[in-house]
Amino acid sequence: MNSVTNVSSPNACLLLLVCLLASPSSSSSLWGKMVRFRLPPCVWQLKPGIVVPPLQDLSVCMLLRRAYDTEWTAFVYKAPGSSHVELGLGGTEAQLVVWLFGQEWHLELELKVRKWYSVCLTWSGVANRLRLFLNGTMLSEASLPSTDAHEHLAQNGTLTLGVSHYLDATGAVTVERGNNLLGEISQFRMWAREWSEEELQRRTCADGDVVSWDQRQWKYNCPPETDENLHCAWSFFKIKMQTSFTQTKQTENSSESLMRTTRQWLENIFPLGISVSDVSLDSSASHTSNVQLPQESRAASASTCNKCFSSEVNIMVDPAASVEVVQANVSSWIVSNDALNLMVEPNSIRVVPTVLADVFLRAELKLNFTGSATKPKEIIEQWLKEKLEVNGTALVLNVVVVEGARRSSQGFNVQTRFHEQIKQYTCDFHVQDYSTSHIDEIQYFIYTTLMFNHEYDNESIVIETTDLKLKQIFPRNCLEDLTVTMYGEYIWPETFPQVNQLMACREPSSQRAHRLCELHIENDTTSWAQPDMTRCSPLVSIPDLENVTVSTDNAAEVVDVIQDLVNAAVGNGTQIPPSELNTVVEKLNQVVNVTTVTPALGGNIISIFSDILISTTNVTPVAVSVLTLTDKMGNTMDFPSDSLSLTAPSLALSMIDVDPEGFEGLTFSASSISSIQEPNVFVNQTSGGKPIPEANVTILLPSTLHNFLPPGKRNKTRVQFQFYGTQDLFQDPDTANSHSKLVNSYIVSASINGSHVSDLDDGERVVITLQHRKAKQPNDTVLCVFWDFQANDGRGGWSSVGCETRTLSPYQTSCLCEHLTHFAVLLDVYRAPISEDHILSIISYIGCGISSIFLGITLLTYLGFEKLRRDYPSKILINLSAALLGLSMLFLLDSWLSSFSNYSLCIVTAAALHYFLLASFTWMGLEAVHMYFALVKVFNTYVPAYILKLCAVGWGVPLVIVSLVLAIDKDAYGDTLDTKAAAESHSTYQFCWLQNDVVFYVVVVAFVLLVLLCNTSVFVVVLLQIRQMGANKEPSTRSRSALQDLRAMASLTVLLGLSWLIGFFSFGPGRVAMMYLFTIFNTLQGFLVFLFHCLMKDNVRKQWRLHLGCGDHSDWSTTVGFHARKNYRVNSKTPLRNTSESDTKPQNRKGA
Repeated sequence: MNSVTNVSSPNACLLLLVCLLASPSSSSSLWGKMVRFRLPPCVWQLKPGIVVPPLQDLSVCMLLRRAYDTEWTAFVYKAPGSSHVELGLGGTEAQLVVWLFGQEWHLELELKVRKWYSVCLTWSGVANRLRLFLNGTMLSEASLPSTDAHEHLAQNGTLTLGVSHYLDATGAVTVERGNNLLGEISQFRMWAREWSEEELQRRTCADGDVVSWDQRQWKYNCPPETDENLHCAWSFFKIKMQTSFTQTKQTENSSESLMRTTRQWLENIFPLGISVSDVSLDSSASHTSNVQLPQESRAASASTCNKCFSSEVNIMVDPAASVEVVQANVSSWIVSNDALNLMVEPNSIRVVPTVLADVFLRAELKLNFTGSATKPKEIIEQWLKEKLEVNGTALVLNVVVVEGARRSSQGFNVQTRFHEQIKQYTCDFHVQDYSTSHIDEIQYFIYTTLMFNHEYDNESIVIETTDLKLKQIFPRNCLEDLTVTMYGEYIWPETFPQVNQLMACREPSSQRAHRLCELHIENDTTSWAQPDMTRCSPLVSIPDLENVTVSTDNAAEVVDVIQDLVNAAVGNGTQIPPSELNTVVEKLNQVVNVTTVTPALGGNIISIFSDILISTTNVTPVAVSVLTLTDKMGNTMDFPSDSLSLTAPSLALSMIDVDPEGFEGLTFSASSISSIQEPNVFVNQTSGGKPIPEANVTILLPSTLHNFLPPGKRNKTRVQFQFYGTQDLFQDPDTANSHSKLVNSYIVSASINGSHVSDLDDGERVVITLQHRKAKQPNDTVLCVFWDFQANDGRGGWSSVGCETRTLSPYQTSCLCEHLTHFAVLLDVYRAPISEDHILSIISYIGCGISSIFLGITLLTYLGFEKLRRDYPSKILINLSAALLGLSMLFLLDSWLSSFSNYSLCIVTAAALHYFLLASFTWMGLEAVHMYFALVKVFNTYVPAYILKLCAVGWGVPLVIVSLVLAIDKDAYGDTLDTKAAAESHSTYQFCWLQNDVVFYVVVVAFVLLVLLCNTSVFVVVLLQIRQMGANKEPSTRSRSALQDLRAMASLTVLLGLSWLIGFFSFGPGRVAMMYLFTIFNTLQGFLVFLFHCLMKDNVRKQWRLHLGCGDHSDWSTTVGFHARKNYRVNSKTPLRNTSESDTKPQNRKGA
């Protein structure tokens, strides 16, 4: 097998060029040549023996150069015995003229003289489409009048180049004078297929299959001329020849032997730059008699032809060479190099430049992925494309990456990644290869590339492939297809897989519509993708639908047009006017009435209604018609299985054909995140199932309903469920004009075809479970209702007759109804002012936010200035501030963390909040202990490692308590929304906290109460001392001292947390006022700490002034008063102004 790599080597290229540039033998090829048309006229006509078949589709291409600005004719094809032009191309100085079936089309276009142009014409009889291409770009598209359209081009006509003609009395071709071409023509070719723009661009040097650029097909009176500018370099050729296998003994499989021998022989005689792709044989199209062999082949002349074959061999020339050179040399090499048992008929050899079909493969790759990446699947897809598309001759398509089981890294051969987790993935993808290499070479390249190259380009990721399966697939072309849209009718021609077909828009003709012949990874088949008409302008509008008559034949096309019109109308955010909306619904109703609704057709109708519902269009005028239409469609839809569900954003329709005799009930559930997303639908053919937790609606039909199931088609009865994620179709005037009543759930319905279900007994009633869209508040009223079509003079309205309401929680209601129809939950909102709980919650969050900011400033101040934290009160204040900051921050984050609905995260959050709450109160208690030591037991009090012991108590005791709760029952922490108390109180706030009431009262209430009682006792003692000291002062200083003492009392209240006592008195008539005071003072405790112990302290302000460079450096000792020491001893009393301030000094002396 020849390797592509070897072919591309410099030595191979040089050898090939030497061989191809050698003096070629005589050849019938016209490639590299032109026909020059002068006066008198030069006549080139298709030989009479070359028959043009009746062509329904065709493509014609040629190179054209004008020498003078005169009227001209490029080619003319006339039907036998006809005077009009069947097909032709001509023009004037500023126009192009195309003739087709006697009609003329004119295009304003100037072809400059003495310049080569590539001109192509294509025609599709089925699509009634004529296209003109210039230099590979489509310029114009036209259609014949429907009355003049031909099914095919007339066969066996006459074709001339450069002149028009007619047939004289003898049947000879005679030139018509006056509009002959003065210029040159080259590379005239015709194909029996309509090529697209992309396909024509791939055939710039490919020969035609109807008319080719070969002397053997033309009759002429002036010889072709060589033009060095017309060399067309090409790589892909097909060799057609008659071959035979001659030998004295008969073989069992001469065909297989001939293919193998032909390949080996050609590989031996061709230079290194020419590779043989594949060989095919057809014995039915060849002669069965002996082949006339060349006389010089004496060895073979005595042999008989056992069997003759028509051989076709695809070859690739690398580098590309001129077509005429390859044709001449390949023919020469074949004729001049006989094989021992292989004979070739020289006159049968044809070397045709061609386009080989792309090779498609399906690959299944298993790999291990090691490394840190947020999007490993995207990385794998990128890696595949980088590896396989490196040569520019292949495309990786339809990559599907699925994660498999996770594996340990044991045994993985990359030791540097042993500590990382390995993930296993399976990748399915397609490879489209257009290199024309042999399939074995393509598969070998893919296998070696993927199985032996693991490192990703950033070297932080390792991809180890473990298994690769390759299979060649043969996807079919997408067949010709008619689409009827609001942009007009389009007939898409047969197209190769993964080719993007282009068509000119009806309006404007200068723009293009696109449609891909898409290859699917699921089943390796092809189908047309949806056309891209974004550049085209609509030709019809919704009012034009009134002129359309719906029939069985055009029903699907009418729905497609309506869907396009609706999408265009609502796509830019506008509303569909009521008159146009009524037209849409009326036409869809006609479609359902005149044709059998298939799942595809029903899905399109559901999508149309969905687009309208999620837009801003007012659908109230057509609501009854839409509900009736969807019900009728669900009852009459034809589908092969026993059940079918159709979904679209805000809408779902489920149909189940049940056996009345074996009916055991039905359960239907639907869940939807929002009205703009498709709902998920669940159907269980039993009534014993429980509502799915995540379902928004659930309806249970009991088995006792079998009495209401009349036998229908195939002895089955159609049961239908509908889900509506919007209330637009159910506008009751009572609720629309009410500020308190609203529909508080999605809407679900159930119906039985041909049966009216009503007056069910208690044991037979239908159970509907509906999830609230808005949580029920304590004073709200929930009511189960159904849509009564007869209410409000036939416009419909909500009614609760026959339905019993059972509220399950603030978020869910169960309805027991004695009939079937559309059900929902109606919420009668108690319109009191904003609830106190809501206002208090807002105050709490604002207060905690403010406290968090100022506690952070307080900590920054005391930790940043070393002189401020030398005394014990400052150190205790730092710890208290840290505890309060943790409490405030966790309170602010708690609701957000609980919204993740993560069980473990909620427990950690609740435990941390509990810990900082206990720590805050413990440090408040330690403040009281410190004051007791400093102000009461002031003589001979010595506490070694004083601050260290306080820290052990302040942070250790809360840790012990929280650890015990977690050890005894970790489920004591959790989301309070899940508790029974929350449900009974109609709480709607998610919050991670203690769920167990006993634990709450023991480890929170009791602990806090104990600390506050102790702090209150210390506070009373301090107040008594303040009063005693005030009595001993001079009358002139009492006024000033009273203000200082008042500030000290407020500071003590903040430090000791006495404002928390308000919570124990929040009952009775003053409960609301007490709750407001409790919330305001306690959430602002952090701010008050900053106010009294930073902002109002002289030494703190002085330190900030010094730091900011706006103060003097005075003696610090006069402000601070004493330095921190390891041993703490109090030996004298001083008047108390603020016990936590340094200037309120118990006289701490060294050695005391």
